[in-house]
Amino acid sequence: MTLIKSSGNLMKSNGNLMPFVMDDFFGNDVFFGNNWLDRELKQTLPAVNIKENKNEFNLEFASPGFTKKDFKIDLDENVLTISAEKEKEKSEVNDAFTRKEFSYNSFSRSFTLPQTVNADKIDAKYNDGILKLSIPKKEESKLLHKKEIKVV
Repeated sequence: MTLIKSSGNLMKSNGNLMPFVMDDFFGNDVFFGNNWLDRELKQTLPAVNIKENKNEFNLEFASPGFTKKDFKIDLDENVLTISAEKEKEKSEVNDAFTRKEFSYNSFSRSFTLPQTVNADKIDAKYNDGILKLSIPKKEESKLLHKKEIKVV
C-alpha cells in the first residue's frame, strides 16, 4: 500500500488503478472478498474427526441442528457417503401482513474405506449435535502387526 496525493488530499493506493476505497468496500465482503468459496465450503461442510485404533475407525461429524431422521448413510463398494438434509418452513398470516420464512441446510461427505473394514458391522449414533460412526476392522486385519524388516 502506498499513499498518493490527489487534489491536495492523501489517498491510499493498492498499486492498481482503483484506490483502496474499492478494496475497502469489496475486499472485506464475504462474497466478493478473497477466498469466499473456501469460507462458504467451511460453513456448509461439518468438521470431521477420524480416529483409528487397533479394532476400529471412529468418525465424528459436528452437525448441530439436524435430527436422526435427517441423515442418510450409504455404502457403495468401499465408498461411505454421509449426507443430511433439513428443510424448515414457517408461515404467519395476519390482517396487516403475511410472513413466510424457510431455510434449507444440507451436506454430503464421502470416504473411501480400506479393505480391512467389516462393512456389515458399521454403527451410527447421533446425540447432541454429533454424528458418530464406528467402523470395525475385520478380525484378520487386527492380527496384522507392525514388523521391521532388516536389510541384509
